[in-house]
Amino acid sequence: MTTAFETDRPRSISAIGFDAPGGPEVLRLQTRPMPQPGPGELLVKVAAAGVNRPDVLQRMGGYAPPPGASDIPGLEIAGTVVALGEGATRFARGDTLCGLVAGGGYADYAVVHESNALPVPAGLTLIEAAAIPETYFTVWTNVFQRGRLQAGESFMVHGGTSGIGTTAIQLAKAFGATVIATAGSAEKCLACRNLGADHAINYREEDFVAAAKAATGGRGVDLILDMVGGDYISRNYDAAAESGRIVQIAFLNGPKAEVDFRRLMMKRLTHTGSTLRPRSIAEKAAIAAELQTRVWPLIAAGRCKPVMFKTFPLAEAAAAHALMESNAHIGKIVLTTGG
Repeated sequence: MTTAFETDRPRSISAIGFDAPGGPEVLRLQTRPMPQPGPGELLVKVAAAGVNRPDVLQRMGGYAPPPGASDIPGLEIAGTVVALGEGATRFARGDTLCGLVAGGGYADYAVVHESNALPVPAGLTLIEAAAIPETYFTVWTNVFQRGRLQAGESFMVHGGTSGIGTTAIQLAKAFGATVIATAGSAEKCLACRNLGADHAINYREEDFVAAAKAATGGRGVDLILDMVGGDYISRNYDAAAESGRIVQIAFLNGPKAEVDFRRLMMKRLTHTGSTLRPRSIAEKAAIAAELQTRVWPLIAAGRCKPVMFKTFPLAEAAAAHALMESNAHIGKIVLTTGG
């Protein structure tokens, strides 16, 4: 009797791994056993996998996979369903999808829970679709669910040309916000404006607090999405409007800061944050459902799309990580398998 796992699949896969934490050079191509889909899961022949900052942190030894997740890096994939686990019914063999995984994306086959996968948006290639899940799930849950962004409000995102930043600019604009982005060069500021930002602040040449207040007529910003941390935490409190919200998603400048909390009290600020990777399958499924209803039509209509910077073959994952660490990119970096 044939099982849900198809017997015509190879017994092993090509994947990127590392023996010890370190720089990009520790990443190497490895042979691993073929993963098998469990209940509600899908086995996907991966065409492409997005590269994200959490992958870099994992490689450096600072972001371990959640219990039970693959130790192979990679949090987002796109490809073709080749086998179904028990009870999986949302997709059929041969369907194309993109999906959020807790690990295992840097491989030519990967497993994703069907509820954390979505159809490839109309008009996108599989390579483009691989650049969607991690950034769109992150932006949606932090900007719209936790941050409660509303039409007519002002929104500022730091790192406007990162994968998160380019996504946040487009979605915030599509939902009617006034968008302010910070970036580190004139070229990157122009890219932010081209994506829909109403104001782009070169943080190397301007004080983003003063510039954000000027852009909002002195009122301050309603919602700030911050991945920098460090001294930005205190400065975000200065830049925020009364009853403003700050959502923290990373700490590129470090997780510790000296902050005068009197400003949080006097301005009635809300400072919250979240991580995506450790959240449950059910929590991620709820985000996926909202994305399919509210965001997928925007992508199909061309109102937002992943900003692609460069692709690398899977075997060149080290070069992809080196590029990400250089901060020279605008948008997404993606690994391709040729599949």
